[in-house]
Amino acid sequence: MRQVFYPRKTIRMPSDSILDSLDSPKQLKDLSPQSLSVLCDEIRTRIIDTTSANGGHLGPNLGVVELTVALHLAFDSPRDSFCWDVSHQGYVHKLLTGRTDEKFENLRKEGGYSGFLCREESIHDSYGAGHAGTALSAALGMCMARDMKSENNHVVAIAGDAAFSCGITLEALNNIACSTKKFILVLNDNEWSIAKNVGAFSKYFNELIANPVYNKLHRDAESVLSSVPGGKSLMKFVSKAKRDTKELLAPSSIFEKLGIRYLGPIDGHDIDSLVHFLEFAKKSEEPIVLHILTQKGKGYPVALKEPEKWHGSGPFEKKTGVMKASPPGSPPKYQDVFGDILSKLAKEDSRVVGITAAMPSGTGLDAFQENCPDRFFDVGIAEEHAVLLAAGMATKDMRPVCAIYSTFLQRAYDPIIHDVCLQNLPVTFCLDRAGLSPNDGPTHHGLFDISYLNCVPNAIIMQPRHEAELQNMVSTGVNSDRPAFIRYPRGNGLGVNVPEVASNLEIGKAEILESGELGAIWAIGDFVEVAIKLNSRFLIEFGVGFTIVNARFIKPLDIHLLSRHAKNFDHIFTLEDGVLKGGFGSAILEYLSDTGTRSTITRFGWPDEFIPHGSSVSQLRKEFKLDEDSLYSAIYKKLQSLLKNKNLLAS
Repeated sequence: MRQVFYPRKTIRMPSDSILDSLDSPKQLKDLSPQSLSVLCDEIRTRIIDTTSANGGHLGPNLGVVELTVALHLAFDSPRDSFCWDVSHQGYVHKLLTGRTDEKFENLRKEGGYSGFLCREESIHDSYGAGHAGTALSAALGMCMARDMKSENNHVVAIAGDAAFSCGITLEALNNIACSTKKFILVLNDNEWSIAKNVGAFSKYFNELIANPVYNKLHRDAESVLSSVPGGKSLMKFVSKAKRDTKELLAPSSIFEKLGIRYLGPIDGHDIDSLVHFLEFAKKSEEPIVLHILTQKGKGYPVALKEPEKWHGSGPFEKKTGVMKASPPGSPPKYQDVFGDILSKLAKEDSRVVGITAAMPSGTGLDAFQENCPDRFFDVGIAEEHAVLLAAGMATKDMRPVCAIYSTFLQRAYDPIIHDVCLQNLPVTFCLDRAGLSPNDGPTHHGLFDISYLNCVPNAIIMQPRHEAELQNMVSTGVNSDRPAFIRYPRGNGLGVNVPEVASNLEIGKAEILESGELGAIWAIGDFVEVAIKLNSRFLIEFGVGFTIVNARFIKPLDIHLLSRHAKNFDHIFTLEDGVLKGGFGSAILEYLSDTGTRSTITRFGWPDEFIPHGSSVSQLRKEFKLDEDSLYSAIYKKLQSLLKNKNLLAS
């Protein structure tokens, strides 16, 4: 089991650093404004230092430094709860809640803190997350539980403007006003989606409406008017005038119509102003939203210039902002290979369109966007909509290709089943980040797609062993009349040559790479190369080896080849980069069990637990005994046992 880290109060040596002297967010309240300003600078420096070495979500965290400080000044964590949407912008919160030790230096690496908030990591992390759009629903659940228990603590949901493209966020907004009277939403607007500040008068207006005297006057006036003859009509006139004025001055309409009071826009880098409005929100007797304007990447000029690039990055040179490149001669990334392949296919077939859910560069569709701008569609963080959009296009003889991370496709499971597969529509899904996303951890590992797709009728599921096979699979999917799912890992390919012209694969046909007598190893994806290396070791050590199968298709299986191997071999091994339960190996086991064959099956894959973050794929595979050495030992022991049993039977 992995060690879980809990921040503890430590004995600190005298330090000139304000940040390093903090053990608890309560200590912030004792700092002067000047010290708070210095603290913000120290936090930005610490985050830049750490992410330049480890990679991570730099831009979002630099943008919320003052906001996070203000939240801890105005509220009392952990009694009061913060629910951060996605929580990739939680580095500042971690530093303010006692996590300034060496584990922060190892952020997103083995032995370090998670790049997201994690309830097992700290009592200050009231809600763990990793996907967008979850904060409002979760925070509302906390508020309703608080109300049922007659408690009086505060719950604050902090969501970015991009979260408002999520259907879940809109569903939550529809329920807030009718479910609780105390709900605080901080809308962290980094100027990517929602309207900017409308001017100085708006600022003055919001200062006015936050004034307690102003609010008391309006409450008293409404009370008096409601009790005098004709007062209700006059009150309607006054309310309409106030409402019309507010809608003229601020982008408040959608919130006000849903019963949520709107204040803003507010300068997200002015701690005094932020604390003022947060304190006001604490006293509100109705749900309230504070519209906070922040700058993504603030304090790091290169990040300010290219906010999309610096939303999440790998390691980089701190002084220049130059990304640390892969070693010279490294193979291209699978996502880039995919983008090139799809562009090539689109030139040949005008029906091909590319769809992504806010991940054009992450999936490699930015190349397709450049080459085929009229057939590229980014729907924002709305995976369910992306799938339904593709379904609609497919009914009109288009060939949509949805490029979505494996972990995010989980959010669209219902339309995958009921809209695409039930109607047997020719939509091709390209599942980037299938397998491990090591630094990001359990919320981003793509380990469940085989299990949740394998049970769906009409689905074709493929996984390539290298770049050339990826090209053939994308072509196969586009030219199929059925739903097709192609899973492939994060990172670089093997460096094999990709032919100019793609070939369509025979659906459900596996490939024999090597022949041997010890048994059969059926593998998918990059575990095919592992199987080849294992076989080489057995050949060197014992002079005999295995039959190595590149399955290619997880569904449908090559049952003809599988049946033949079940007759010829006592044992079949399976290797996969997914969870064992309901996975590729399980599908083989089920088929052989149903057909009553005599072969024994040994499956290798990820166990029935959430896999933590780590420094690399190789480190996590070693930890969970899926590296080459561990697999060699496990297979050797299994064969040893079988041979022993054979001898006993023979005697």
